Amino acid sequence: MGVGMTLGSHLTPLARSHIESADVVFVAVSDGLVEQWVRQMHADVRSLQGFYADDKPRQATYREMVDTMLAEVRAGRKVCGVFYGHPGVFAQAPHEAIARAREEGYAARMEPGVSSEDCLYADLGIDPGRVGCQHFEATQFMLNRRIVDPSAWLILWQVGIAGDLSGGRFETDPARLALLVEVLARHYPETHEVAVYRAATLPFQEPRIERLPLAELPRIALGMSDTLAVPPCRALEPDPIVRERLAALNTQT
Repeated sequence: MGVGMTLGSHLTPLARSHIESADVVFVAVSDGLVEQWVRQMHADVRSLQGFYADDKPRQATYREMVDTMLAEVRAGRKVCGVFYGHPGVFAQAPHEAIARAREEGYAARMEPGVSSEDCLYADLGIDPGRVGCQHFEATQFMLNRRIVDPSAWLILWQVGIAGDLSGGRFETDPARLALLVEVLARHYPETHEVAVYRAATLPFQEPRIERLPLAELPRIALGMSDTLAVPPCRALEPDPIVRERLAALNTQT
């Protein structure tokens, strides 16, 4: 189940129903207030946050989370896993748990929730259908030569751990961010204004929206929940041939 990003605001009635009707509920949320809120819905709520540890590969953490949830499934209990935002977005454990449960013959499903992406569109005033929007995980973006369209928005997720190859870091550093700037400078001027974004997780909070030149990115503090939004730096390039062909088709109808 996804509980959305903001405490108490994004939970769907269907997600709440699944939480309340489960035999056991596992939660993977980093905010203690959110966990306490979930505990008000069910008597048997167990945190998965304890599997995280400094310098411990996140892949190992995710395996342990999945094993813990599936152990209760195999015991014949109705299990509900609760995750921040959308449980299928930058959340490996839910996908793996569902796949393994189905392989073993158990019924399993994912209930979507309001994601950080949804909040980003609203808070930054972005309509992804206007000029297009491309999304990449920050480290993956650095490690691979992606085809970037500077006439569309570019969204880099998990920029707060950009350049981490160990899978065990919880923050990045200026050297890695400087390398990210170098990669982005292949497509954008270093003076181009970008925005660091973080969705609000509590009703009384404001989202983080910090605008700065691209070159200044290594000089600011970033966390795991931060996202980098890069607006277009050039206009859309019309394709006159396709336009003419479409216009001709239009005259035939």
